[in-house]
Amino acid sequence: MDKTERVEEIGARAGRGLRWSLLGNLVTRAGSFAMGLVLARVLAPDDFGTYAVALAATQIVMHIKDVGIHAATIQWRGRLEDMAPTATVLSFLFATGLYAVFWAFAPAFAAMAGNAGAAGVVRLLTSIILIEAFTAVRSAALLRRFDQDKLTLAIMIGFVANAAVAITLALGGAGAYSFAWGQVAASVVTGILIFFWGWVPVEIGFDREVAAKLLRFGVPSALGFGLEAVLMNSSYVVVGDVLGSEQLGYYLLAFNVSSWVPGIIGTALRYVSLPSFSRLAEDPAALSEGVRRSVPVMVAFVLPPALVMAVLAHPLITFLYGDRWDLSAGVLRWLAVLMVVRMLISFLAVDILTGLGATRTTVVLNLCWAVALLPALVAGAHLGGIRGAAVAHAVVAVTVTVPIALFVLRRAGVRLAPTLPDLVRPALGGLAAGALMLLLERLTRSGPAPVQLVVAGGGGLLLFVLVAVPGTTLSKLVRRSA
Repeated sequence: MDKTERVEEIGARAGRGLRWSLLGNLVTRAGSFAMGLVLARVLAPDDFGTYAVALAATQIVMHIKDVGIHAATIQWRGRLEDMAPTATVLSFLFATGLYAVFWAFAPAFAAMAGNAGAAGVVRLLTSIILIEAFTAVRSAALLRRFDQDKLTLAIMIGFVANAAVAITLALGGAGAYSFAWGQVAASVVTGILIFFWGWVPVEIGFDREVAAKLLRFGVPSALGFGLEAVLMNSSYVVVGDVLGSEQLGYYLLAFNVSSWVPGIIGTALRYVSLPSFSRLAEDPAALSEGVRRSVPVMVAFVLPPALVMAVLAHPLITFLYGDRWDLSAGVLRWLAVLMVVRMLISFLAVDILTGLGATRTTVVLNLCWAVALLPALVAGAHLGGIRGAAVAHAVVAVTVTVPIALFVLRRAGVRLAPTLPDLVRPALGGLAAGALMLLLERLTRSGPAPVQLVVAGGGGLLLFVLVAVPGTTLSKLVRRSA
């Protein structure tokens, strides 16, 4: 099988998995969005700020809970049955130990984030890592086999439980705890389904050789993903500490909006990109071809929503959440820039490196990002409030992270030059669409927010498609839809 055939064979399986992952993410994100609209009208900004503190802690522990056993299972070269017993034991032991640490550390973490009352929510929300420790190997097995349909269905059913519990408790006055209990309910329901659907023999054992292989790959991977979580959630801690819980609530809302695309497209891609790049990494030529095809597609997907968020932030926030949340709009403009970098670096580049087995390189990449970001966030929050923190995030991402990522990918042997010709059309489309959105936004500024979004957003997106998508591709899409 030559490189093209191998890429197409894996691409077909990944494509099926991606369609299921996108469907699941669209449904759950749409549901999360609707749930957020309800909760934003029931809860106060201070409740969102309290939840943000717990969410930051949870995002960190979720990435390091099993010392990379989940990623190591996906990337494992050999029979899954040989390593599953050892992987299960390691995952559970590390998750249990980590939760014990965070249980003890929760009051200090909450106080450090400027909200001592969040300790209980932190303890409750981080408990989901104990549930996921039982299913880590089985969910990895589903991804490894490209059985995203089963995983997607489990997540969707879990979300229904989340919404039912969270909204009921919020209406009952539970405040920030409504978020946490909803997440715990979702984790329990999803975990039960994955345990039965992600078939792996139920065995407990420990093989030192297998454990050593898993940890050699998994520990650097966990450190890399853990640093990634620190990067994306450190601003919650800084903003909460410097500016207080109410300002953190506004910041969290903007960050959540900027995370829609990474949450929908990025998460879906990660479900298939890591197993795909792991398989393609066995043939360097096939990997290079896969990268050449992946990067332009990623850029074409990310630019349009980023432009809408950056140019139409005020009407977008006003339309979705009401005038009282307008302070979040100035933050969203800059976080849209961060969103683009997150998609290209945190999802695509890191998954390529992980598929190659270069997990130590992901640690270096994210560590450099963190070293530059943390002091910038503190300075930005002091100088410019929540908008200053967002500016710091965006500037560090573009000026520090992107150059380092390009360097480490090249050092890892990934050829990026072949992708440049395919990036010309998306880049020109982005410039043209952004200019048109700015013009139409000024012309419709005195009108209601929905009109601005439809006219400026719709016009810009249409122009982007006309410029960025080749005519032959458009013709095929028109014929298929006819």
